[in-house]
Amino acid sequence: MSHLTDIEIARNAKKRPIAEIGERLGIEEAALVPFGHDKAKVSADFIESVADRPNGKLILVTAINPTPAGEGKTTTTVGLGDGLNAIGKKAAICIREASLGPCFGMKGGAAGGGYAQVVPMEEMNLHFTGDFHAITSAHNLLSAMIDNHIYWGNDLEIDERRVVWRRVMDMNDRALRDTVTSLGGVANGFPRQTGFDITVASEVMAILCLATDLADLQKRLGDIIVAYRRDRSPIYARDIKADGAMTVLLQQAMQPNLVQTLENNPAFVHGGPFANIAHGCNSVIATTTALKLADYVVTEAGFGADLGAEKFMNIKCRKAGIAPDVVVLVATVRAMKMNGGVAKQDLGEENVSAVEAGCPNLGRHIENVKSFGVPVVVAINHFSGDTEAEVDAVKAYVEAQGSEAILCKHWEKGSAGVTDLASRVAELADSGAAQFAPLYPDEMSLFDKIDTIAKRIYRADEVLADKKIRDQLRQWEEDGYGNLPICMAKTQYSFSTDPSLRGAPTGHGVPIREVRLSAGAGFVVAICGEIMTMPGLPRIPSAEQIGLNESGEIEGLF
Repeated sequence: MSHLTDIEIARNAKKRPIAEIGERLGIEEAALVPFGHDKAKVSADFIESVADRPNGKLILVTAINPTPAGEGKTTTTVGLGDGLNAIGKKAAICIREASLGPCFGMKGGAAGGGYAQVVPMEEMNLHFTGDFHAITSAHNLLSAMIDNHIYWGNDLEIDERRVVWRRVMDMNDRALRDTVTSLGGVANGFPRQTGFDITVASEVMAILCLATDLADLQKRLGDIIVAYRRDRSPIYARDIKADGAMTVLLQQAMQPNLVQTLENNPAFVHGGPFANIAHGCNSVIATTTALKLADYVVTEAGFGADLGAEKFMNIKCRKAGIAPDVVVLVATVRAMKMNGGVAKQDLGEENVSAVEAGCPNLGRHIENVKSFGVPVVVAINHFSGDTEAEVDAVKAYVEAQGSEAILCKHWEKGSAGVTDLASRVAELADSGAAQFAPLYPDEMSLFDKIDTIAKRIYRADEVLADKKIRDQLRQWEEDGYGNLPICMAKTQYSFSTDPSLRGAPTGHGVPIREVRLSAGAGFVVAICGEIMTMPGLPRIPSAEQIGLNESGEIEGLF
């Protein structure tokens, strides 16, 4: 068993030149825009040239609600992609880019772990190919142009009290949640209250991840509602004439990034909206491109299936016209024990009854995913301390739910540890068993959509929303936005809006604090409970441990 850290394993990787990785998918070198030797963007012309090809099979990897014990969803996504290639299938993976916020905050990096990683790990977790910087710049260009328009006479009659476009940065910084801008007198404009969100919560991020090409991107950017007049009529980004320049800033960022796994298999890493405050999936353009180039595409959706998978099905699949053929639900024995009430420091001891007590969380996710008409396989991501009796308890529980659980050791062994899962997933994907349907129709009212998600996915008794919120939803319906899907902003740690409520709670209410219209992305965000769209750093941020060693190598990521 290896005792190397993730970053040491990544550093020892035998990477192949990126042109070779592209070749395996039939992408000629001229269609790649290289960023160094080990990463490249895939050109828009090439993507257009393969648009008429048939799609491969789509495999979604999701998970139970995350616990401090760790689940390993990205690790399993990467491992499964390697496993499919190892059993002779032509497979690619599609994951999200990492945000600097959690990288320097609590989470560390986001490129898998152990022997199931995507490389180059350091670059992917830091600036990568600059996509997030481009998104941040495009977003804040629009912010600057709004304030500038008001300063130079406000021809559009923007009501300064009703500017709804905030600013963003890709960092956790609670001091910026609520701010006042334009202090300092006449030369600096008119003071107003505003604030910052994290870049991954930006509507520009969502738009980049849902747009099909540059023309669609510009149209969606133009559709962003930035403010309202006194008569409550909306003002769009295209009224500010910002959509063209924003598209220029995002032109290269729209091209998916190609990198590789430790086993030199192709990986698309593109886009990165958070799943607890945004829609939590990598870009449509990366996924649809991969489906044209590979027979099997493994992608993931953020956090537990109550958030990521629900949004993947109801937002991404609906918008992109794609559907998953099979879903892999990641669980760990440790997380089951935690859901069963065991404290983190006691997870090392065998406790079969706690495993059994924690399994209802897994069971509820299985039921929820099945309700979309897609077959589900549970991947038990193996940790060295797991005992046979504990693993058997999970398998028996899952079998009783009419599904199956397969033990996976990709973290320790790479593709060799995940061939059982890969074979079963390929078999299910090829079987045509999936009868995918989203949870609600477009025509359903906005409040009823929120209510449907809360009751059918979270198993809540009621949605708590005051008159102001219900009136706002009705107003948007009158304005022609009633057919949009809902993007729930909710804690990832529980089915409820209370992060401490583990397991499979029932009898809870879902309080809606605020609703935001993302007219360009094409969804309505419902902000539940205490969730923040600009996170803060923890008491001891990961940044304190990150630095360069004497060899000039990065230490402390992961």
